[in-house]
Amino acid sequence: MKTPGNIHRRKFLQLSALGVAGASLGLAGCATSKSCCTMKKKIPVGVELYSVKEDCKKDFPGTLAAIAKMGYPAVEFAGYWNRSAVEIKKMLDDNGLVACGSHTPSEMVLSPDKLQATIEFNQAIGNKFIIVPDMTGATRAIWIEKAKKFNDLAAQLAPLGLSIGYHSHFHDFHPVEGEMPWDIFGENTSPDVILQLDTSNCCDGGGDPVVELKKFPGRTRSIHIKPNGGGPEAVVGEDKIDWASVFEICETTGGTQWYVMEHETSTQPLETMRRTYAALKKLGKV
Repeated sequence: MKTPGNIHRRKFLQLSALGVAGASLGLAGCATSKSCCTMKKKIPVGVELYSVKEDCKKDFPGTLAAIAKMGYPAVEFAGYWNRSAVEIKKMLDDNGLVACGSHTPSEMVLSPDKLQATIEFNQAIGNKFIIVPDMTGATRAIWIEKAKKFNDLAAQLAPLGLSIGYHSHFHDFHPVEGEMPWDIFGENTSPDVILQLDTSNCCDGGGDPVVELKKFPGRTRSIHIKPNGGGPEAVVGEDKIDWASVFEICETTGGTQWYVMEHETSTQPLETMRRTYAALKKLGKV
């Protein structure tokens, strides 16, 4: 994700959050990769709603219904389009969907006066993974301080059945005082803090998703499966990410509970999510 888009996402989330106070793995690659086809653990798949944000803006209930009709069992929120928790829960229930996460601006969890509202909203919609989508820091000390805050939040949320996590962006793989922010944050947070790797953002920052996944076993309880290197309309399996290795790690040592599908460059978002589901089916993931 390039910088302008990243800024757009932060602004988007701030405006629409809580409404309360082989070279690429081709689709045939599974036939030659035993690790791709022989799964150690079946991981459910959800859709990051930022992928279809314009559709949600126009017709939120209809968009959720369309996603459910495709076969996806879950969605991850990126704002609530001015809907109450009661409305959100009803839309989920009406479509047989569950919440597999919610991208939540950092101020909604790091500000004591907003944290309780965030907790109550997520409990009401049945979401257990509260994911902060973007943070920055110019020094190692800043990232260590952020890590400490997340450790405190994880301890506070655990008795409530909730978890806190951080979602990677491209700048997390650019050195700060000789270390990658992703590494600083990961190494200084407890195992209870989710490290939600975004495969494409990692590549955009110069990282390798396979390498990053191996660094923190058990920490990738949720991962953004996002294509990179195959063009704006490419879906998983049509790009250059080593998906066989990504899936292998997630299904063995990654501790992954959700594959969250995201696509940000398509001109036909809902159709792209349909194509994504079809690609996952051919890969044996759904």
